[in-house]
Amino acid sequence: MTQRRSFSAALKAKVAIEAIRGQKTLNEIASQYEVHPNRVWQWRKLALEKLAEVMADGRGSQSTIKQVVDVEKLHEKIGRQAVEIDFLKKKLRQLDMLDE
Repeated sequence: MTQRRSFSAALKAKVAIEAIRGQKTLNEIASQYEVHPNRVWQWRKLALEKLAEVMADGRGSQSTIKQVVDVEKLHEKIGRQAVEIDFLKKKLRQLDMLDE
């Protein structure tokens, strides 16, 4: 059974922008990024359809940016807390050894 390939949103956007520019054929772009030409066409079509929505309501894109920033801050906080917990566990083990 073959596994489906997944593509990042950044790659899809990059491919769609190149297709919209029209400087290369869909086949050339597909070959460059190792995707099927139909995918390039679909991503181009989707980008053009969604472009009007993005431009019509700036609030949506701002909230998305804010959510990404919030998630990054939370990941940073989780990382710091994980380091602190590991440090405290190590110190606790050392104290337990001293008491024995």
